[in-house]
This record gives sequence, structure tokens and C-alpha cells, in this order.
Amino acid sequence: MSELSFEQMLEESFKTIRTGEVVTGKVIDVKEDEVVLNIGYKSDGIIPRNEYTNEPNVDLTTLVHVGDEMEAKVIKVNDGEGQVALSYKRLAADRGNKRLEEAFNNKEVLKAKVTQVLDGGLSVVVDEARVFIPASLVSDTYEKDLSKYAGQEIEFVITEFNPKRRRIIGDRKQLMVAKKAAMQKELFERIHVGDTVEGTVKNVTDFGAFIDLGGADGLLHISEMSWGRVENPKKVFKAGDKVKVLIKDIQGEKIALSLKFPETNPWVNAAEKYAAGNIVKGRVARMTDFGAFVELEPGVDALLHVSQIAKEHIDKPADVLKIGQEIEAKVVDFNEADRKISLSMKALLVPEHKEAPAQDEDVADVDIEAVANAQE
Repeated sequence: MSELSFEQMLEESFKTIRTGEVVTGKVIDVKEDEVVLNIGYKSDGIIPRNEYTNEPNVDLTTLVHVGDEMEAKVIKVNDGEGQVALSYKRLAADRGNKRLEEAFNNKEVLKAKVTQVLDGGLSVVVDEARVFIPASLVSDTYEKDLSKYAGQEIEFVITEFNPKRRRIIGDRKQLMVAKKAAMQKELFERIHVGDTVEGTVKNVTDFGAFIDLGGADGLLHISEMSWGRVENPKKVFKAGDKVKVLIKDIQGEKIALSLKFPETNPWVNAAEKYAAGNIVKGRVARMTDFGAFVELEPGVDALLHVSQIAKEHIDKPADVLKIGQEIEAKVVDFNEADRKISLSMKALLVPEHKEAPAQDEDVADVDIEAVANAQE
């Protein structure tokens, strides 16, 4: 039996490796773009940057250090230069796929960072295995711009797992739908008509604002925004504002809200403040041919009939008054039941001992009808 040469003995002392095999080695050198491993083979193993991570231009010396022990997957036994081509990334991806398969089978909720925002959705990476979340499954509402998710950690479930076709689909929408359903159930069990709750303005329209109460939205109608008049809700609220609102009504899943809290009702003390004979100040808010409506405070308007503006005859209020003008007048009639107040500027010009003109009785009747029509 012939003796083996030194080279043959050395050759046989090394283990054999095959493509696809997982090997363990010790890091003997690290450069910015590659890692060199001693894998107990006749040649060293090389992991180039693009086989270590999906992150471009990363400096590998910041991630790996000489003396580290690590596993890698054999890509080629001979890379053409006598060295073994290895991949750390593919090994991690294989393990990541197993992790995703388990999560798919168990319907487990996963959390991962968004690595790419694509035209059709988001890409996330779990242990180097990629998961695609279509735009339609990112949220429970349509979102045209997904760029805000870049770099964010999001939760999702795997709804389709087919690594052979490189098709692993994630779904965030169903988690949001389930969470909102639970929040909605809890909210409706907790709130009652008359409660004061805090919410966030979600959207503002010409007719009101939708308030997110944490589980359901409530409508704050323009007529419920103030005891006074609100001409444009968009000048009062903007999305993101925090507000405390009153639960006015609950009908099924519809919630009506109000900012007209009973304790702030201006008519509570109106009988004392606006009793007949009191001198008051107000702002001309609206005008008709028969008179001007004067805002004494938000939610309390009074009628200044055209015949009560001046001593002389006036055809219409606009001849002498302007919208927004501050005026002083005397309260000549206060009707708490109908919430109607009549004013007179002329009464301040007429000596107290003189009797009021005979037509005042007719004015009172006109006042009530005019106020009723205007308030409608």
C-alpha cells in the first residue's frame, strides 16, 4: 500500500462542503465590503456585502468583528478564485421564511419595519425575508400617499405564504378593522346621552365636524357648535384639534354631539340681564326690511324694529345701520318663553315721561312674528 503524500494527507484533513450547505466559521478579516471566514476548509469563505445584508453601502466593519463566530450558506464551493462563496443573508432569509410560515399557520401578529414604499404597497423584512403588503391592505381607509410609513414599525398578519413563487403577502387592514370594532364596542358600552367626552377633530365640512371619539366618529353639526351663530365650521376647527363635547343623542351607531353645554346657556340668566327697561349694548348681526337683529351675546339676539331706530321715519334699517355696528338700546319687551327680546334706540332719545307712540303695540306683534321667521 503506497503512502499518501503530504498534500494528500492535508487535503483529507479538511472537511468536505457542498453548495447549499450551512457552515460555521470564525471571522478572520473584515473589510468595508466583505467578511472573510475560516470555515475549516482548504479555502476561506467570503461573504460580500450584498450577501450579508439588503442595506446598500453599509460598512461591514461596523457590524462584524474579527473573532466573531457565525453561520453562512454555501453558494459556490469555488468562486473562481479558489475561495468559497458564502451568504449570510440567504441563510437568514431561509430562517425568516420558516418564521413566516409558522406565523402564517398560527395567524400570529408580526411587527417589522417598513424598508420600502412601493407604488403598489409596502415592503417589510422579517429576518431578511421580504413580505409585501398591498396598498389595499395597508389601512382600513384609502390612502393615496404611503410615504408616511417609510421606516415605521407596523403590525400585520401573513395571509398568503408561497416562498417558491416569492409571494408572501401581509395584511395590516384586518388588524385595524378588528381593533376598531373592539374599541367601538367598548365606547358604546361606556357613553350615554348627556356625557361629556374628549375627542379629536377628524374632518371638517361645511355643515359640521366629525369627531373621533376613539372607536367611533360623532357629528358636531354647525348648529351645535355654539350658542351663537357659526358661519363657517372650517374657520372654527381644523383636523387634529382636541375638543370636549356633549353627547346629545345616540341612534344606533350614529352619535350626535354638541358644544352647547347647559351650564353655558346664555338664556339661564337672560331674564335678569335683559329685563324690560334695561339699557344694553349689542352688535348688529343681520338686517331685514322691517328691522335689525342685534346680538347681545352669543346665542342671544334681539329685534330692533325699524320704527324703534330713530325719532324720524326710516324706510329700512340699512339706511342708518351697518352689519357689525355696535349700538346701545333699551329693552322694551322680554319674552323668556319664546326667547324673544325687543329693543328700542328711540326710547333712549325720548324723555321718560312721554308716552310711547301708539304704533308700539303693533310693533310688538310684528317683533314676535319677525323673530320667529328669522330664527327658522
